[in-house]
Amino acid sequence: MTAVAQDTFVDDRLAKRNAVLLALAQALGGASASIVITTGSLVGYMMLDEDKALATVPVSAMVLGTAFGTIPAGIIMRRFGRRAGFMGSALVGVASGLLAAYAVLLNHFLLFSFACGLGGFAGAFVQQYRFAAADTASDAFKPNAISWVLAGGVLAGVVGPQTVIATKDMFAPILFAGTYVAQAGLALIAMFLLAFIKIPKPPRQSHKQAGGRPLGQIMKQPRFIVAAACGICSYALMSLVMTATPLAMIGCGLSETDAALGIQWHVLAMFGPSFFTGSLIARFGKERIVSIGLALLAGCAVVALMGLELAHFWTALVLLGLGWNFGFIGATAMLTDTYRPEERNLVQAVNDFLVFGFVAAASFSSGALLNSFGWATVNILVFPFVVLCIGLLVWLAMAERKAVTTA
Repeated sequence: MTAVAQDTFVDDRLAKRNAVLLALAQALGGASASIVITTGSLVGYMMLDEDKALATVPVSAMVLGTAFGTIPAGIIMRRFGRRAGFMGSALVGVASGLLAAYAVLLNHFLLFSFACGLGGFAGAFVQQYRFAAADTASDAFKPNAISWVLAGGVLAGVVGPQTVIATKDMFAPILFAGTYVAQAGLALIAMFLLAFIKIPKPPRQSHKQAGGRPLGQIMKQPRFIVAAACGICSYALMSLVMTATPLAMIGCGLSETDAALGIQWHVLAMFGPSFFTGSLIARFGKERIVSIGLALLAGCAVVALMGLELAHFWTALVLLGLGWNFGFIGATAMLTDTYRPEERNLVQAVNDFLVFGFVAAASFSSGALLNSFGWATVNILVFPFVVLCIGLLVWLAMAERKAVTTA
C-alpha cells in the first residue's frame, strides 16, 4: 500500500468512526426537532384563544433560532473545536426541553415559543454534524459521510413521534408537557455521545492562506449560488408544507396520533434514503440527484392537491421527505466543492444562515397561508420554486461546460 493510500485509509477510518457517532447524535437531535414539528403548532393552537393563524409560531421560532444560531455556531466551533461546540449546544437543548415543559404546564404561549427558539439555536449545531463528518473524510468518502450522518434521522423518525405518543398524556389533562421533559432527556444522551468524537484541526496554512478567500469571492461562484439556492428551496419548501400538515390533518377531522404517525413516516422518508444517497451521488452526479429531489417535491404537491383523506396526507409527506433528502444532501455535497479547508467554518455557517433564514420565513408564513387561503394554496406555491431551481441547474451545467471548452 502506498503512503498516500495508507493516509486515505487512516483518514476514512477516523471519518467512519466520527460519522457513526454523529449519526447517533443526529438521531437524538433530529428526534427533538421532530417533537417540536409534531406538537409545536398543536400546542400553540391549544394555547391561543383567538388568532389561530399564530399557531405555527413555536415551530417557526425553532427554525428562526436555528437561523440565528448558524453564525455563532461557526464562530464557536472555529474557536473551541467541534466537540466543545456540539456538547455545549446539547446542554442548551436540555434547558430548552425543560423550559418548554414548564411553559406548557403554565399555558404560556410566549415562553413556549421562546423555549422552541432556544431549541432551534441548539439545532444550528446539529445542522453542522453533516459538515463535521466530512471534515475528516477523503474526497471520495465525503458524500457517504454526509449521508451516514443524515441516516441517523431514520431513528429520529421513530424516536421523535413515538416519544410524543408515549408521553403526551404524562401530565394529563395537560397534553404534551411530558413530551418536552423527554426531549430534554434525549439531548442529555446526545451530549454523552458527542464527548467521543475526534476531529483534528485543519492543516496549518501559511500566513497568507490562513484567512482564506474573501467571502464575497466564494459566494460569487456559480456553483455556490446554485448549491445554496437548491439547498434553500429544498428545505424551505419542505418546511412550508410540513409545518402546515398537522394543522390541516386536524382540520380535516384526523387525530393527533394520525398527525404524529404522518410526521414519523415523513421523517423516515427524509433520512431513510441516506443509506444510499451518497452512492447515488457518486454514480449519477450531484446535480442529477438534486433534480430528482426537486421533482419529488413537486410530486408531493400533486398528491396533496388530489384529496384530503389520510392516505393523501401520508403519501404527500413521504414524497416530501424523499424530495428533501435528495435535494438537500445533493446541494450540501455541491457546496463542499466551493470552499477550501481553511474556509469551511465560515462558508458552512453562512450557507446554513441563508438556508434557515428562508426556512423560518416559510415556516412562519405556513400557518397564515393555511388559515387565510387554505391547504391547496400552500401546495401550489411549491411549483414555481421547483421550476426556478431546475432552471438554475441547467444554467450551471451550461456555464461549467462553457468554462471547460474555453479553458
